[in-house]
Amino acid sequence: MTVWDDLVGQEKVSAVLDAAARDADALVTAAAADQPLPETSKMTHAWLFTGPPGAGRNQAARSFAAALQCVSPDRALGGAPGCGFCDGCHTALLGTHADVTTVAAVGSEILVKDMRDTVRKSFTSPANGRWQIILVEDAERLNEKSANAVLKAVEEPAPRTVWLLCAPSVEDVLPTIRSRCRHLNLRTPSVEAVADMLMRRDGIEPEVATSVARATQGHVDRARRLATDPAARERRAAVLKLPLRLDEVGACLRAAQELVDAAAEDAKQLAEEMDGKETEELKAALGAAQGGRMPRGTAGVMKDLEDMQKRRRTRTQRDSLDIALGDLTTFYRDVLALQLGTRVALANADAEDALERLARASTPESTLRRIEAIGACREALDRNVAPLLAVEAMTMALRAG
Repeated sequence: MTVWDDLVGQEKVSAVLDAAARDADALVTAAAADQPLPETSKMTHAWLFTGPPGAGRNQAARSFAAALQCVSPDRALGGAPGCGFCDGCHTALLGTHADVTTVAAVGSEILVKDMRDTVRKSFTSPANGRWQIILVEDAERLNEKSANAVLKAVEEPAPRTVWLLCAPSVEDVLPTIRSRCRHLNLRTPSVEAVADMLMRRDGIEPEVATSVARATQGHVDRARRLATDPAARERRAAVLKLPLRLDEVGACLRAAQELVDAAAEDAKQLAEEMDGKETEELKAALGAAQGGRMPRGTAGVMKDLEDMQKRRRTRTQRDSLDIALGDLTTFYRDVLALQLGTRVALANADAEDALERLARASTPESTLRRIEAIGACREALDRNVAPLLAVEAMTMALRAG
């Protein structure tokens, strides 16, 4: 199984990255043997991966990083880099490779203080890998200062450094940065491709695989989670029942509170899994005495960790809310399809009775207004409006139609 097998429905992108990885391998081999470098190469020092949520842009970037770090002995016999089994591929895919640095937004922005050490590392030679790779998973969240720091590094990169930036679209990245990157746009995988992946890779039953692939509209990660996590399926089922409950103001406010509470619980569960482990590891690294007593001068470091964890909890809660809002959007999109008599396959076929009830009880115009209300809620959350206020405004608008 090669590293490209994880890119669902992205055959063209896989072919481009495979060709670039082969040329990158030839460049490293030629440099090590003091041979002349190839005159033409499909490899470049900066790449920009774009695509809708769930298309797999982060996975594409990580697979490419693994192929660049591949140390399989088969390469000497003409094999392509990116075997998926060697130490270079394995550690790069897991995120533990010493020469693959991953930057992800903890809060709503990637701050310049989060990028300083990374930019500094980008100018160093690989420690034991073939390339020094910087993978920025949320390039759209770079603020002005952190984006300028990245720009300086991308403008004059070290010879063996590769930047991999991921964002929803090219417009989300500074023009000065994207003009220095090779752009690859990923498309939303088809329902059939996602279902095939779930059956082949996770052993999911065909009916379940097709159902969750259609419900998530080709979002690979969410489809896998729905197929394998009963709690995720229960949360989605609860969200799909919400439109039928909004018959009075009190019900709207209760529904909003339930959505926000469910998202907060998701964030709490993640925090319980990660925060304690991170805190203990940092205390050990700082030389905490027996009983947890910290050395002098380390209070600031511990405070920085607490601030980071708080920002991550806030973002996790908003991301969980966004998933629920996405489910609501597809629900009303199905209602609109029934009202207009289109032949578009329903994403929520398991809730067809509720869809038909709402389709008969409302008009296409009111359905469109409801979809717009969900979009307005998402925009409000992006502007850091208090989640409960934003969701309450949305549920009231859904009731009004």
